[in-house]
Amino acid sequence: MANQCFDQKQESLEPEQEPSDKNELFHWILTLAIAVIIALCVNRFVLVNAEIPSGSMENTIMTGDRVFGNRLAYIFGEPKRFDIIIFRYPDDEKQLFIKRIIGLPGETVEIHDGQIFIDGSKTPLKDVTTKEFMQGSFGPYTVPDNCYFVMGDNRNNSKDSRYWEHTFVTDDEIVGKAFLRYWPLNKIKFL
Repeated sequence: MANQCFDQKQESLEPEQEPSDKNELFHWILTLAIAVIIALCVNRFVLVNAEIPSGSMENTIMTGDRVFGNRLAYIFGEPKRFDIIIFRYPDDEKQLFIKRIIGLPGETVEIHDGQIFIDGSKTPLKDVTTKEFMQGSFGPYTVPDNCYFVMGDNRNNSKDSRYWEHTFVTDDEIVGKAFLRYWPLNKIKFL
């Protein structure tokens, strides 16, 4: 009887049979495939990852910085003045640009001696902090429906709506709203 108990105990201490190598390889491939599909979906439908190629948004975003944009930001709402957007450049939609919204649909934008005026107002727009005081006079620009007038924060060194052949960014050219500068790591900042 003692031997019988010992035999049963010994059987239960034996390791369970390990899964086959093919089964383990299949699980690794499946896990990797699921991770790739999730990453592609997030990149395609939720986030846009952009590197800043020029100084047109200095000092807000510097050359070489990397930012995330939210592709879903405008599903339930309209872009607002001063939002920083990532969009397909109206004169060459293969390129992505990043600028700040200044003029909204239906507004008239005029720039006199470096100050921005909306719809003939006598008071200049209370603008964001820019790299330096903007030089020059531009406009007037009447923003069509479903379009936006955009400018870089480095106003004296920005290729923006003032200079493009197709002056305005349309709704369907907007890829997302920039919300986070994540590179360089020591300058992470919500925009």
